[in-house]
Amino acid sequence: MSALIRKSDLVMQKKPARMQSLGWQVDIRSYAWSPPTDVFETGSNFVVRVELAGMNGADFQVAVNGQALIITGTRTESQECRSYHQMEIRFGEFSTSVDLPQGVDTSHVEANYADGFLTITFPKLKTY
Repeated sequence: MSALIRKSDLVMQKKPARMQSLGWQVDIRSYAWSPPTDVFETGSNFVVRVELAGMNGADFQVAVNGQALIITGTRTESQECRSYHQMEIRFGEFSTSVDLPQGVDTSHVEANYADGFLTITFPKLKTY
């Protein structure tokens, strides 16, 4: 699928797998979206909560790479033929990442998926 930008007087600078012009960026590789994500901390935990309604645990992957939490997956749409009057729920590939602060224990992470929310909890390291 190609991207279309309608502005004839733009000078396009081609970068690897991206096109950029006057502050506009269009990713021509994919149309991945980012789900709504809350990041907060409590007295003893650092918590990331991602809205992933209508999915199963097998539809997404969670990884910690260094100090980054990376969540990727695909939300599939029904194959039923439809004519939308309004469409706001995103489907297809998604990705989001969160930089983890220093002082969280990435070896004792807990993840829970319930009621359309993926909640990932990292305990804070105890400092003495």
